[in-house]
Amino acid sequence: MFTGIITEIGTVTRLQPGGLARLRVEAPRTAAGLEVGGSVAVNGACLTAVEVDAGGFVAEAMAETLARTNLGRLSPGSRVNLESPLRLGDALDGHLVLGHVDGRARLVERLPDGAAQRLVLELPDGTLARYLAPRGSVSLDGVSLTVIESGGRRFSVGIIPHTAGVTTLGELPPGWELNLEVDLIARYLERLGGDRGGVDRDFLAEHGFL
Repeated sequence: MFTGIITEIGTVTRLQPGGLARLRVEAPRTAAGLEVGGSVAVNGACLTAVEVDAGGFVAEAMAETLARTNLGRLSPGSRVNLESPLRLGDALDGHLVLGHVDGRARLVERLPDGAAQRLVLELPDGTLARYLAPRGSVSLDGVSLTVIESGGRRFSVGIIPHTAGVTTLGELPPGWELNLEVDLIARYLERLGGDRGGVDRDFLAEHGFL
């Protein structure tokens, strides 16, 4: 379990493709608290560390993970957002993130918004659009963000200068596909309401959400 609060930007130094890809990431701060067999979120995808030393770690990724995420597009020199797992007693500063990527969203453009920036993104289809609501949470490349607007296949999020500086979101070019994980609560609410055709106000009240 993660929170979407990035703790370090790592640098990919080696990517060995194959049926079980191996990814070497230089990240001394993350490595200091990581053990072999431990989990780490790389651009929002939960991976298992199979080697750890003072300078970084090696993680393995299945073909399914590479196909669903942007990890297969990385190369030596790529910078990635990293987060260590949430521990009991840690502050929940973002929102609950599983590290299970649902799909990818393409960065269409970045617009100035005062001192901040607004990122406009597009989904490949409408499958995940129903989980995105204004003022709701979403994880993009592992970063916990708030949806500003959503409509059709497009939605927007805002990033303040601090977020731009401590994550990769401030440097990604238009066309980059970001790993997207929808809000955990939205996913389960839909599942709970499936038998009655969806979630409405009466359903939320019945189950204690209102």
